[in-house]
Amino acid sequence: MQSSRGLRISILAITAALISIGIIMIYSSSAVYTYERFGDNLFFLKRHLVSLAAALGAGFIFMRIDLDALRGASKALLAISLALLALVLIPGAGLSMGGARRWLRAGALHFQPVEIIKPFFLVYIADFLDRKSLKGNSLYAVYLPLLAVICAVCGLILLEPDTGSSIELAVIGLLMLFAYGARLKHLFFTFLAGMPLAYFVIAGSQYRLMRITAFINPWSDPKGAGFQMIQSFIALGSGGLFGAGLGGSRQKLFYLPESHTDFIFSIIGEELGFLGAGLVVLLFAALLWQGMNVAMRKGSEFSRLLAFGISSMIAIEAVINIGVATGLLPTKGLPLPFVSYGGSSLLSHIVLIAMLLNLGRENVR
Repeated sequence: MQSSRGLRISILAITAALISIGIIMIYSSSAVYTYERFGDNLFFLKRHLVSLAAALGAGFIFMRIDLDALRGASKALLAISLALLALVLIPGAGLSMGGARRWLRAGALHFQPVEIIKPFFLVYIADFLDRKSLKGNSLYAVYLPLLAVICAVCGLILLEPDTGSSIELAVIGLLMLFAYGARLKHLFFTFLAGMPLAYFVIAGSQYRLMRITAFINPWSDPKGAGFQMIQSFIALGSGGLFGAGLGGSRQKLFYLPESHTDFIFSIIGEELGFLGAGLVVLLFAALLWQGMNVAMRKGSEFSRLLAFGISSMIAIEAVINIGVATGLLPTKGLPLPFVSYGGSSLLSHIVLIAMLLNLGRENVR
């Protein structure tokens, strides 16, 4: 069996590899665009490095913090998270970009509360389930109260609107309930109850309907809703086995929107080929495997569930992002963890990894 020290080193090495790939690909995918728009081909790269430095500082704190103290503050942290999500929806407080109100301003900085709350959301669920474990698998003592919290968080996110993050957190919450031992019939009926809501959410929004239509047949609207997906297909298809070479992408030259954020995997596939894209997939698979190893080693229910939630969250975000880029899923605005440009996302994911390393460190105390 792998030692706790070796397990932590491997998680750190995988994360460092993904961050390094992100630094290289953010520059490669954005240099021409930022030079045209800002007169500085390093514009996004410099901002990303500043965000990375801040995220590493936060990660160092969370790697050393007493997790018992963190779980003791889980209720207060969740309350603050809900307040931030509500604040985003207030005109004048939340910043509106691209038809969505997802950002708050802190001086010269913009950040997305939904990314900041993710670690606290997981800590709250793990702490709640651990505290309720002595009461058995009671529907009224455990399942319904936690489901109400998940619905409150996801409902506020959905109002921004941010369908992708809302679905992600709902799935993570239910997966942690499953890992805790919730009855399958409860999960099944929750899924059935959510289907009408999902229908009305999609049917009630023109842009969501267009995304579903574009997912089914992007060539039905090649200059509109299907444009991003088609350009992503062209990028991935052009890469072949070995790619066009680092910096050789053509789709990043004003063809593929969000090439440094949501569709950075497509540029990886175009420039580094199937082998480069496959390496990224393998790194995420290895990170999931090692994260689950941490979860299986833990003695307390809280630590086990938290490690499971962290590993699942990072893996699900990677699957969704790669699934969108390859046309396996409808378009969602979720970045590729550690790789895509975005300070809030980078901060959130490095904090999650720091907490996972913290959990792994408990084995050698």
